[in-house]
Amino acid sequence: MFWTFDVLLASQAEFSATEGPVWTGKELLFTHIPLNRILRYEPKSGEISVWRTNTNRTNGLCFDANGRLFGCCAGGRAIVRFDPEGRNTVVIDRYDGKRLNTPNDLAVDRKGRIWFTNPVNEGNWDEAERPEVSHRDVLRADPRTDGSYVVHRVTFGMTQPNGILVSQDNRTLYVAESGYDPKVDRELRAYPILEDGSLGSYDLLFAWGADARGAHRGIDGMCFDVDGNIIATNGWEVAGPGPMLTVFSANGRVLETHPLPVNRPSNVCFGGPDMRTVFVTSICGQLLQARTDQTGWAMYP
Repeated sequence: MFWTFDVLLASQAEFSATEGPVWTGKELLFTHIPLNRILRYEPKSGEISVWRTNTNRTNGLCFDANGRLFGCCAGGRAIVRFDPEGRNTVVIDRYDGKRLNTPNDLAVDRKGRIWFTNPVNEGNWDEAERPEVSHRDVLRADPRTDGSYVVHRVTFGMTQPNGILVSQDNRTLYVAESGYDPKVDRELRAYPILEDGSLGSYDLLFAWGADARGAHRGIDGMCFDVDGNIIATNGWEVAGPGPMLTVFSANGRVLETHPLPVNRPSNVCFGGPDMRTVFVTSICGQLLQARTDQTGWAMYP
């Protein structure tokens, strides 16, 4: 089935960057990174409004099983919880005593553990600052009974991790390796989650290299359908087949591709009353939707 995309929010200034779409059960929330806002799209009225301000360049969003909303606050170099009464609460901002880099995307599992990517994204801090964490990897934050978290490093040797998902059975962590260095492949990886929360050796599910024009753009954001397939935003106007949504099976087989009318799609989620509408954000500040023949999955709602 060919997916036809409607534009809900038109293109903004270049690199205005909408991101982090999540479905609440009745409306869509998504971030506008440079405006430091979380926006709300209400399908019944078609209106887009401001849901939260002062988000300090928050990127990815994710609900836990109890409906608490967490985000990757790139400007604050932290993981933040957006409490219902309007407070933005920092829950994690250190690893091994050092400030985080620029958290990009996150996933919360059924145990309440927060898995997040910690790359270095330029433009999110003052030029005088330098990263304190020397590596760019995936971190896991485990909740304690007092509400605090203890943070562990779970991958080693990644160069620019980006999109991240935890499988429905909590046994697999999917991570996108998404830097732009043409000498390093962009990859979709699947790591087995072991009993103690550590990761086993990853399976390489898919890789993008370079062509004569430059590096292919790998995965930015991704989500699941009910069958465990991965729907991912990838591609751009610089090289390769162009911007699109790619549907991968759990073992990395390409099942479908859906070209997108935006240059650099950033993230994706399912929503709507039947979870069959797909929403896509972009680095140029757009929001798109399309009706699909697939049913999405999320732990909440």
